[in-house]
Amino acid sequence: MGRSLAYKIMEEHRVAGELSPGREVALRIDQTLTQDASGTTAYLQFETLGIPRVRTELSVSYVDHNLLQTGFESADDHRFLQSFAARYGIYFSRPGNGICHQVHLERFARPGRTLLGSDSHTPTAGGMGMLAFGAGGLDVAVAMGGGPYYLTTPRVLGVHLTGKLPPWVSAKDVILEMLRRLSVKGGVGYIVEYFGDGVRSLDIPSRATIANMGAELGATTSIFPSDEETLRYLRAQGREDVWVPLAADPDATYDEVIEIDLGHLEPLIACPSSPDNVVPVREVAGTPVAQVCIGSCTNSSYLDLMKVAGMLRGRTVHPRVSMTLSPGSRQVYTMIARNGALADLIAAGVRILEAGCGPCVGMGQAPPTKGVSVRTFNRNFPGRSGTPGDLVYLCSPETAVATAIKGVITDPRELGEPIQVSLPERFEPVDNMIIPPANDPSQVEIIRGPNIKPIPLPDPLPDTLAGEVLLKVGDNISTDHISPAGANVLPLRSNLPALSEHTFTRVDPTFPRRAREKGGGFIIGGQNYGQGSAREHAALAPRYLGVKAVIARSFARIHHANLVNFGVLPLVFTDDADYDRLQQGDRLVIPDVRAALQRGDTFVIRDTTQGMSVQVRCQLTSRQVRIVLAGGLLNFIRSQAPTA
Repeated sequence: MGRSLAYKIMEEHRVAGELSPGREVALRIDQTLTQDASGTTAYLQFETLGIPRVRTELSVSYVDHNLLQTGFESADDHRFLQSFAARYGIYFSRPGNGICHQVHLERFARPGRTLLGSDSHTPTAGGMGMLAFGAGGLDVAVAMGGGPYYLTTPRVLGVHLTGKLPPWVSAKDVILEMLRRLSVKGGVGYIVEYFGDGVRSLDIPSRATIANMGAELGATTSIFPSDEETLRYLRAQGREDVWVPLAADPDATYDEVIEIDLGHLEPLIACPSSPDNVVPVREVAGTPVAQVCIGSCTNSSYLDLMKVAGMLRGRTVHPRVSMTLSPGSRQVYTMIARNGALADLIAAGVRILEAGCGPCVGMGQAPPTKGVSVRTFNRNFPGRSGTPGDLVYLCSPETAVATAIKGVITDPRELGEPIQVSLPERFEPVDNMIIPPANDPSQVEIIRGPNIKPIPLPDPLPDTLAGEVLLKVGDNISTDHISPAGANVLPLRSNLPALSEHTFTRVDPTFPRRAREKGGGFIIGGQNYGQGSAREHAALAPRYLGVKAVIARSFARIHHANLVNFGVLPLVFTDDADYDRLQQGDRLVIPDVRAALQRGDTFVIRDTTQGMSVQVRCQLTSRQVRIVLAGGLLNFIRSQAPTA
């Protein structure tokens, strides 16, 4: 029986465990990446490991999130990150060099290698045949120290692509079709692997767009084969020496298969306020729009921006629309500046932002009150844009530009003949803003500003957990709900005491105060709790406020791992009806927690307010049980270290 490409790469990198769906496996990690909103804590945690130099083939620290410097905090973080990278053997991509996933695809991604990144969209590199996972910063820190990455072996969902995309339909419409079919939790527990004749018609930036938004499916990662198209892209980047051909076995079997005929797709759009609220553009055409934003790690490649410039050449953005564009990398920015495309964009009235994440993470360009914002981004969770009650739609660059021209949501097929753009024979390598690590690390002083605070180590798990239900939330609660991004919060990611004051404030502004007054407690969640970003702060900050356990109907993969890493017990209802029975404000007691964890039993939770009991289970491996008992992964690693 033939193997999938994903399983081939996992087998080559397996160092422990069993490569069988549902069983824990440990993989060797070749490369890591961090971005500045998660990197500070990842590196503070790496420092506690006491390892003098990273042990990966390559580790890169990117600055792409906190570029809007309204105070000293972000600037201080950048200096810390640069000095830390120099000291510990990490390449440093300077502010303005671009979005981590776009730059990594251009300059570092390699077919057949493994990549672990402290950002949920790390699977972007799967567009090049790389097995790339998003994870919490602590997992990345361990990988930088030479430790394996542990995960539950996923099933593989094969997506059989046939045909060729019609005019005005692009890769963004492919992944929106996947979201329309599967929902934001339909990929949980799966690697999504694309195969078939239709793959050959997709260039690498298109494949990267599709792999990028596999994160919105909840998938563990997404991957494409490495073929002649991969070689063409790498040759254009001057990196053809790293190319290897990779594909699934001809008789590969998949746990499930989806068929997509690319030729039958049409322009799609995700309506507010979830990436899976997808409809054909024609169904919402005519909706007045106040803002259009082009960019993000999903759609900011050279080909994307050349399409945008070509569509706008000789036109002007509608007077009702504010339109912005964020180049994905300095390579992209430089090339469109030199070939005249940037001048076309400026002449059309587009506001050009820095090469970085920008509006996608709420760093500027918040839309107006009750004003529709159409974006080429990957997420439209409520309030993520920075405006409460926002109305954010997600679509392809083609649809976004047609909308900017007309002032209302517009099917791009109304514009006539499409713009034809092809991959250049040669990209312009601009690596002078990627700084290699110091040759002599002993000469490097790590610069720590006042916003850099140490990560406190939690206590081991006690025998009994008791407290109040501090908050009860519904399905699909995202990490944006738990620990928001945005201009007023992102600069605090290296300052846990300050950051914790924003925990759940988009759901209940009183949460931080109540959590402190009550001495911590419990969170009740619905399905897919913790979807979205890989930010470990959504586990760190509640833990800092005393949250002892989260009881949910189901968890998103990365957030579940982050809770374990910081000693917060993730519990799942055995009976969904019990979710309805437990109420915010109830007093809960979980006796004999340590013993129950070690037995692997279901737990009995006593609700002393209502005088009833409910059963829950803890879906942890034996290794994860030991981590939770220790109070988190750092405590566990320290306990395993040999004593002098």
